Amino acid sequence: MGAPSSRAVALGAAFLLLLVALPSAFLYLTSSAAPAASRAALLNLKPFSARCPPAAAPPLRVFMYDLPPRFHVAMMAANGPNATAGLFPAWPPSAGGIRRQHSVEYWMMASLQDGGGGGGAGSGRREAVRVRDPDTAEAFFVPFFSSLSFDVHGRNMTDPDTEADRLLQVELMEILWKSKYWQRSAGRDHVIPMHHPNAFRFLRNMVNASILIVADFGRYTKELASLRKDVVAPYVHVVGSFVDDDAPDPFEARHTLLFFRGRTVRKDEGKIRAKLAKILKGKDGVRFENSFATGDGFKISTEGMRSSKFCLHPAGDTPASCRLFDAIVSHCVPVIVSSRIELPFEDEIDYSEFSLFFSVEEALRPDYLLNQLRQISKKKWVEMWLKLKNVSHHYEFQYPPRKGDAVNMIWRQVRHKIPAVNLAIHRNRRLKIPDWWG
Repeated sequence: MGAPSSRAVALGAAFLLLLVALPSAFLYLTSSAAPAASRAALLNLKPFSARCPPAAAPPLRVFMYDLPPRFHVAMMAANGPNATAGLFPAWPPSAGGIRRQHSVEYWMMASLQDGGGGGGAGSGRREAVRVRDPDTAEAFFVPFFSSLSFDVHGRNMTDPDTEADRLLQVELMEILWKSKYWQRSAGRDHVIPMHHPNAFRFLRNMVNASILIVADFGRYTKELASLRKDVVAPYVHVVGSFVDDDAPDPFEARHTLLFFRGRTVRKDEGKIRAKLAKILKGKDGVRFENSFATGDGFKISTEGMRSSKFCLHPAGDTPASCRLFDAIVSHCVPVIVSSRIELPFEDEIDYSEFSLFFSVEEALRPDYLLNQLRQISKKKWVEMWLKLKNVSHHYEFQYPPRKGDAVNMIWRQVRHKIPAVNLAIHRNRRLKIPDWWG
């Protein structure tokens, strides 16, 4: 072929120039010529998943074992005729104190009753629904009132009546071992309330794979209970909720700086209470009172918390106590002195926004704690008070349950455990050797 013509050479050169110029022109248009607002929109563009959040997950499907009434509501028979008449009994107002504090098992069972989802204004969606077919269930609820059983059957632990509590636990385990649903998961997908520190104390090691509903981990070995698989539930508060806390100036309306009322002679970490009493009693702005759980005592505590800016929460026999949740529903800023406390719903709630935390060493340093509280500005305290008002509904137990209340929050925590439960169940089915991770 002959040499290319001058026309062909010119066309080729023009094409090459166009290829070189196009990127520069594009950069000019997107950087200099494009409006600033358009560039900002491009820079701030979120992924599609963030702009369109997924729809709320459907309620957790829960199968509840049909246990005889002696495992649950029959223990309440003395407090209400409906307990054995085929109707689910209301929680008796006379059953306060320890029984009420640890009644989480009752409210969880109530939430799974037919029609337990409510329907009035504000009832909202349910986090768990009862299914009658166990093959469709994602979790299995065991309605044994283990905390109430401990309290009813020989609470002092040396009483011969404690044998009744032990026999209930033995009979329950026989029922569970015969269940093919317990057998197929080794109980991993079973939910067992064990809120009182001494609940289920005879046979705890036989349910160590299950999802336990606990108040804290003070009396559990690491082999039995952990944050990985179990749910920390709040105590049921025993003081009334402060529903009309609408003072024009809430800071000035609360005249007491720091309030504590309770038993000062405790075991284990609770020994700090007696030490704090020596440091704080008689100090300006402090009400530090020794008392027992009685009806009149609850009334005094209610008044004290509602008229105080800060409420002291030292450890008791175990890291947590009901006092913390009494303070929350009283909108009294909690001052927590408990090194090993674990808090409910902490993946969703930041307690540092409405609580103050001190180490044991800090709290026992003379005048340190009170000086720190006095340095909290009015503005900061009001911010914490407003946050308490916004979160306190998460600590309300009621039937029917309502959106975001304590029972629904607990069931949501159970849902969070299910993926890890399913992983363990599925791995166990195919492993040919003992779990090498163990």
